Amino acid sequence: MGTATLDGKAIALDDAYRHAAKILNGAAFPLIAGLGADIAGARAAILLAERLKGAFDHLASRETLADIDVKRTFGMFTTTANEARIRSDCVVLIGPGLTQAWPGMLERLALDQTPRRGAQAQQPRKVIWVGPEGGEASAVPGAKIIPASAQELCGVLAAWRARFGGRPVTLDPEKVTLIDGLVETLKNARFGVFVWSASTLDPLAIEMMQGLVIELNATTRFTGVHIGARSGASGVTQAAGWMTGFPPRTGFGRGYPEHDPWRFEATRLVDSGEADAALWISAFDGEQPAWSRADIPLITLVPASAAPSRGLFIEVGQPGVTHDSVLMSQETGGMTLRKASSLTNAPSVAEAIGAIMAEVSEGAWR
Repeated sequence: MGTATLDGKAIALDDAYRHAAKILNGAAFPLIAGLGADIAGARAAILLAERLKGAFDHLASRETLADIDVKRTFGMFTTTANEARIRSDCVVLIGPGLTQAWPGMLERLALDQTPRRGAQAQQPRKVIWVGPEGGEASAVPGAKIIPASAQELCGVLAAWRARFGGRPVTLDPEKVTLIDGLVETLKNARFGVFVWSASTLDPLAIEMMQGLVIELNATTRFTGVHIGARSGASGVTQAAGWMTGFPPRTGFGRGYPEHDPWRFEATRLVDSGEADAALWISAFDGEQPAWSRADIPLITLVPASAAPSRGLFIEVGQPGVTHDSVLMSQETGGMTLRKASSLTNAPSVAEAIGAIMAEVSEGAWR
């Protein structure tokens, strides 16, 4: 059945659901935030935000929107991890922490193996890694390592793009020679792939990288594999898209969905006082909200190990661990059923929100 507490004191689960509904019913503009959930949980959360005429935001929406911004304004070449694995003869990894953002990256992309298909089948795969963290570089033997801080990544990509176009750069001759050699490697690739995570790249750097991809495609073939953000962000974004037409940071205050990355950013809404109640969901790892305001009426749906001491807490299970879940798979680029590995009685996010929704009065359709 799961557990529930109110300011650290245990309460019955049914009472917790009724109290959550009371908090949300009494709010003028409630916020459904965090949204670390599987597809069923995301659907339930978005439906609740719509019923309450509130807003919803994902805890990793900054990263998700960095990629979406480039897609909307500039365009983007992407492929699946499997296509990159079997065809790529040149892989360029951009930024630190990629193996943390995608723990299965090295195994899935098989960077130490030769491509199985395409013009360069069975030929050695060239790997370039720009700005890896200390221990990451050793995980890919033979990779060409280009030291760079996260702040330097955009400048590195800009220099590559300039030299690819035959334009001068204000760098030492040794660095120019190095860049020219790397650019020649890119030109000679038959199927190249850039791999990145928006957790370490801003939209300008992603756009610069995609600009280079576009220019490379004039003479060869290049594409990209983007690593989705944490806590089910890719799946939540897909669910939000088919339900509202928009990604997270969407509100229903006017009775229909409106997307605005600034207006409906969760931390800004809470700290400014525009949101007067919040439901926080982080079922994967119990990540806590980043806002500084402590007096907002708060309902928290996280695993028991992350139970907060204040506000209303309702325990939920972990997607794909304590209950079967449909999640967006980084490995396949599609929805995948993850079977539970350790069943418990804790409700899923969808079940918990469904119980709260059943207690929300018809007057919430305001």
